[in-house]
Amino acid sequence: MVHKEASRNVPLAERIRPQTLNEILGQDHLLAKDKPLRRMIERGELHSMIFWGPPGSGKTTLALVIATYTKARFIQFSAVSAGVKDVREVVKRAEYERTMHNRQTILFVDEIHRFNKAQQDAFLPHVESGRIVLIGATTENPSFELIAPLLSRTRVYTLKQLSPENLKTLMKRALKSVKGLAPFKSKVEDDALDYFALLSQGDARAALTALELAVTAAGPDKDGTRSVNLELAREVVQRKFLLYDKSGEQHYNLISALHKSLRDSDPDAALYWLARMLEAGEDPLYVARRLIRFASEDIGMANPNALVVANAAKQAVEFIGMPEGNTALAQAVIYLALTQKSNATYKAYESAKKDALETETQPVPLHLRNAPTRLMKELDYGKGYKYAHDFPDAQVDQEHFPPGLKGRKYYIPTNRGFEAELRKRLKDKKKNQP
Repeated sequence: MVHKEASRNVPLAERIRPQTLNEILGQDHLLAKDKPLRRMIERGELHSMIFWGPPGSGKTTLALVIATYTKARFIQFSAVSAGVKDVREVVKRAEYERTMHNRQTILFVDEIHRFNKAQQDAFLPHVESGRIVLIGATTENPSFELIAPLLSRTRVYTLKQLSPENLKTLMKRALKSVKGLAPFKSKVEDDALDYFALLSQGDARAALTALELAVTAAGPDKDGTRSVNLELAREVVQRKFLLYDKSGEQHYNLISALHKSLRDSDPDAALYWLARMLEAGEDPLYVARRLIRFASEDIGMANPNALVVANAAKQAVEFIGMPEGNTALAQAVIYLALTQKSNATYKAYESAKKDALETETQPVPLHLRNAPTRLMKELDYGKGYKYAHDFPDAQVDQEHFPPGLKGRKYYIPTNRGFEAELRKRLKDKKKNQP
């Protein structure tokens, strides 16, 4: 029997972890009574699988419940600390259990995306032979992080982020559970639970940790009751648990949302995604670099000042640092969102790049070559070149492409912003050419 004080050293999320399928919340798309995964579990049938979902959504819990239902031997290790040698030892023991006791072994690998290609390869023969049932858990997109042969031998199940109501249900269970917070005789106001649910961003572990901190911090009254109101909840947990990984999918999802909000001229949404990234600890210079790219890719010559503004924001962040630099980035975001847009510069370069890479490499026409030596002049370098400033309005008619690309047009300005003026200039230039 575990000593009462010792059990309190175990995190609350671990002490009240769901033991049955019915206790698992927020995953009805997988575990409702008519769903194939649930029927498979209840029949005791196993196959290797990957659980993909946000932190605290129940990936480990579901793996443990599967082991309980199927009476399989459960071995858990983290990809952060385990290696190929550990896998071999597990496989050896699993073969013994299967041969001697007709018992399957579930190998649960948390953060499986942290295994490199060679380590993932080590699983393949054992998964294919059935020596082990692999259950991997990851917060990252398996399509990008796991090798194709391993994906082809497993089923990927996507777990959803828990809703605020799911989190409140879990916290209320914890308050009533003898293994949870019932011994503290806690009384937590509903708005405090709402606050913990909001700040936890779907992470059950974060919500339960915040709840336990608040209950522990609340002093008992004369009846021994510990009361937690919204004021105390805010004192204990002062900052939102922002769901973000600077090197993972959330990173790319949020910068994509920022870029698309800017492109669609929505300053409010762009500011929201900017704040999400900065307040979660994103490198502000990474954001600044993306804004500079956006200024060229999606605005370009429709407003050449956009590039100046974006670069100025980057310099401001470098000069004054954070958090003060956040307003410089916010100013740039608003400007970029509301100015005229054009991708003509981006398209022009892509077209020129295609020709540069895919057409025959042709020599520079002689009249465009520089001739700093007598030999070069004798070879007609620069011969026939027309110096633009010797002609009216500095306009000259001469070919600048090699023969095979004569007449190519890459830059086609729009009628938006400053590009409308550039479009007119190009039209006038063409009209004045003989």
